[in-house]
Amino acid sequence: MSPIKTAVLGVGLSGLTFHVPFVLALPDLFTLHAVLERKPQGPGGKLQARFGPDAANGVKIYNTLDDVLSDKDIELIIVGTPSETHYAIAKACLEAGKHVLVDKPVTATYAEAVELGALAKSKSLVLYPYQNRRWDSDFLALKSLLTLPPTDPKSLGNLFEFESRFDRFRSELKGTWKDLALPANGQTYDLGTHLIDQVLVLFGRPAKITAHIENIRGIGAKELDDSFTIFFHYPGLPIKGRGVAPTSFTAILRGSIISVRAPQVRYVVRGTQGTFTKFGVDPQEDQLKAIQSPSEIVDPDNTAYGNESKDLFGTLENFELGSETSIVRSTWPSEKGDYVSLFKDVAAAVREKKEQAVKWKESAEVIELIELAKQSAREGKTIAVPPSTWA
Repeated sequence: MSPIKTAVLGVGLSGLTFHVPFVLALPDLFTLHAVLERKPQGPGGKLQARFGPDAANGVKIYNTLDDVLSDKDIELIIVGTPSETHYAIAKACLEAGKHVLVDKPVTATYAEAVELGALAKSKSLVLYPYQNRRWDSDFLALKSLLTLPPTDPKSLGNLFEFESRFDRFRSELKGTWKDLALPANGQTYDLGTHLIDQVLVLFGRPAKITAHIENIRGIGAKELDDSFTIFFHYPGLPIKGRGVAPTSFTAILRGSIISVRAPQVRYVVRGTQGTFTKFGVDPQEDQLKAIQSPSEIVDPDNTAYGNESKDLFGTLENFELGSETSIVRSTWPSEKGDYVSLFKDVAAAVREKKEQAVKWKESAEVIELIELAKQSAREGKTIAVPPSTWA
C-alpha cells in the first residue's frame, strides 16, 4: 500500500517532537506532504531548521488551514495546534474528507468530542486521539505486573489503592498560550488527560469522583489550574479481571507544578500482597527532543531509545498478611517505550480499516471525567459518575 500523505499542523513542541519525527521515521507508512507554519523563517521553515534540508525536501509549507484543506493529495492531518483550537480544526478537517489524528486534550467539552465522533463515523473517516503515553516504558511494565496471577510471588494481590503522579517544578509562568485562561487549558487538561486515560485502561470507569483543582501558585489567571488531585472511587468488585480488595478501591491522580523532588514519584500501587513504587518518567520525550535524525527512533542499533535507566526501574515489596518480617524486595524492570506503535496503529486504521488501539470514545470519556472533576472541585463535593451514554 502507498504511504499515507500526511500534513502536520503546528511546528512547535508538539509537531516537531511528537509527530513529525515519526512520520519521517516510517516512510513505508507515511509521507510528510505538508506542514502548517503561519510565518515560516527561511526555506523549509522550522522543519528544516530542526532536521535539515533533506527532511524538508519536497514538503509543502502552508500558511493557512484553508491551504491545507484544499490540497486534495492530503489524506491524514495531524492536529498539534493550541488546545483550544482542536475541536474547530478537527471538525474542519473531517468536513474536508481528511482522516485526523488529534493531540490531547482532544476537545474542551464532552459534547464537542461526541459531535466529532459522530461526524467521523458519518463520513467513514479515522478520528484518532493522540494518547501516546499508553506506550510509556513504565506504564507497559505496570500493565504486565497487574496481570500476574495472585499465586505469583511478585503479585500485589487485591489492590486497594493506586496513585499516579505527573509532577513538575515551575515557579513562574512560561509566557506561552498555555498560560492563558482559554478552553482546554490548564494542568488537568494538559497532564491529567494522560493520567485519566491510563487509569481507564487499567480499571475502567469509576463510580464517583472527588477532586481538588486549583491555581496553587496564585499567579496568572486565577481560574487556570496549575495543580490537581483527583480521586476515582471504585466499588470493591473485580475490575477488568484485576484483583480488587472487597471493601473499596481508590485511584488517586495528582499533578503538582511546584514539586522539587527529582526524580519525581510516578506510581505507588498498594495491594494485599505488596506495594509497587516507581520514580521518574518515560525517557522518550527527552530523547525525541535530542535526536538529530528521525531515523534514530527506528534504528535497531539504537538501544537507548525508549529504554529507561535501570536506576529508575520500579521497586516491589511483597509480603504475606499477618507477617511483618517476611518482606521481599525486588526490582520490576521497565519495558521498552514504544510511541512508534501508535503511528503504526494509525496507519493500519487508515489503510486497512483495523480497529483502533486508542478509540475516540475513550478519549471523549477522559474529557467527560475532567468535566465531572472540575464540577466536584467547584462544588466541594463528591460527584457520582453516570453510566456511559456513548452510542
